[in-house]
Amino acid sequence: MCSQFIPDAWRKPVPSAALPADDSAGEWASFGDAQTGQLDIANDRTASTISIYEKCEAFLKAATDSLKPKPWWKFWDW
Repeated sequence: MCSQFIPDAWRKPVPSAALPADDSAGEWASFGDAQTGQLDIANDRTASTISIYEKCEAFLKAATDSLKPKPWWKFWDW
């Protein structure tokens, strides 16, 4: 049930940054920066997926608990 709230695009891996065209220090520095950005995207997906699942599970638990029978004297306790 909760998995339907996870975007389908997140099921695909985050691609690596493109390797540098030449061996210059600037190109490698640019690659490192881009690769770090890709890692940030991947790490955010993990944290966001866990958060979505936790919120969904809490919602389902609250909904289930609200349907459990209560003693008759709790009828007026809204």
